[in-house]
Amino acid sequence: MTDNSLFTPARLGGLSLGNRLAVAPMTRVSAGTEGLLTPQMLDYYHSFAEGGFGLIITEGLYTDRVYSQGYQGQPGLTCQAQAESWKPLNQALHAAGARSIAQLMHAGALSQFNGFNSDTAGPSAVKPKGQQMGFYDGEGGYATPKAMTQSDIDVAIVGFAQAAQRAQAAGFDGVEIHGANGYLLDQFLSAGSNERTDGYGGTPQNRVRLILEVIAAVRAATGADFVIGVRISQKKVNDDQHLWPEGEAAAAAIFTAIGQAGTDYIHTTEPGAEQAAFEGTASLASLAARYSGLPVIANGGVGQAAQAQHLLDEHQVTLVALGKAALANPDWVLRARSGTALREFEFAMLAPRADLDNAQRYFAEHASAASA
Repeated sequence: MTDNSLFTPARLGGLSLGNRLAVAPMTRVSAGTEGLLTPQMLDYYHSFAEGGFGLIITEGLYTDRVYSQGYQGQPGLTCQAQAESWKPLNQALHAAGARSIAQLMHAGALSQFNGFNSDTAGPSAVKPKGQQMGFYDGEGGYATPKAMTQSDIDVAIVGFAQAAQRAQAAGFDGVEIHGANGYLLDQFLSAGSNERTDGYGGTPQNRVRLILEVIAAVRAATGADFVIGVRISQKKVNDDQHLWPEGEAAAAAIFTAIGQAGTDYIHTTEPGAEQAAFEGTASLASLAARYSGLPVIANGGVGQAAQAQHLLDEHQVTLVALGKAALANPDWVLRARSGTALREFEFAMLAPRADLDNAQRYFAEHASAASA
């Protein structure tokens, strides 16, 4: 890479991108009770395309009407109406020169709200660590989930595949299978939440099995040319200290298996994208690139262009995904390219609820204060 390669074209599978900057998936709980894209959400996502981002990855979309929904106000891809609601956005993003990827998410044991089921389910009947997130309407600890049967697992796999088909029909350029942050697929990947003694538990090779089965089902449902990615992390929304107990050996097994499974990219996310994954090792993004041989999107703690460029130069990543920095600067790419100062992210943008109504109030108030 060279200076300013952030702004050069890139490829994910067969998908051409105008630059190496992506908007990371961020839950915004603004879809209403029907799980449909709203005009407010369309404007929100479109602002990133207008601001220069080459790739926009949606917030996690729930994939079935059994156990997958995680939050009140979360959008879904479980029916034709939900899929149809995304078509105008994809058309608008493409017209603005950006590409779009739908993130497919099953909350599993971390579900804080499910309009279709009062129970939660996970790999094992293990109560999740931590507390529910208040800015997503949660309160108190998580419920102890039911241990999923093989039938439950099969239903979840079908949900991912059917949601991917709907995403493809809605005009998305690809899908990202959410295997990170403590949600269902990550629950299977993590020894603490996965106490199974069957083929899904025990070794890293077994714990990654469900992710591989989901990849295979999504590929079969969408065809050879549709872009498929997988998001992976060690840290979770309910446990920011978690490490795979096998260390780099787990990373080697997990990323090698995903690299051989027919995916087009891996998206790593950790609090600090450049931090060592384990003591004395490379970053998780670097390990993903090394063992998978795939393009890697890195996310976590990046605010400035120099940080993003360093990830490209030193950590073997292909794209950098911005979360909080993009919330504060939907036009981050245009600002970074021109050398314009960036706005600082403030948690008030997500409080008391991390929805778009609150964000609009925040920016309106600060715009008024700036002009006063």
